[in-house]
Amino acid sequence: MQTRIDDRALSKLRWRCRRGLLENDLFIERFFARHAQSLSESQARALEALMDLPDNDLLDLLLARREPEGELLRDDVVQVLRLMRTPQ
Repeated sequence: MQTRIDDRALSKLRWRCRRGLLENDLFIERFFARHAQSLSESQARALEALMDLPDNDLLDLLLARREPEGELLRDDVVQVLRLMRTPQ
C-alpha cells in the first residue's frame, strides 16, 4: 500500500502546480478535485516531475499529442498522466 501525502505536503504541491496556461490549470484542478484525498507519495513525485516541464510541453502530454519519454517514462508518471487525461 502506498503512503498518502499529508495535508501540508498536499498544500505545497497544489501551490507548485500553478501554471501559466489556463488549459494546464484546468487539467490540474480537475485532477486535484478527484484525487487530492488519496494522492500517494509516488503520485506526488510524478506530478512534481510533470510540473518541471515548460507549459507547452506539459499541455502536449495532457492532450496526448505526445507521450512521456526519457526521464518521464516511468510507471508513476504514466499513471498520473493517465489520471489527468481522464475526463470526468
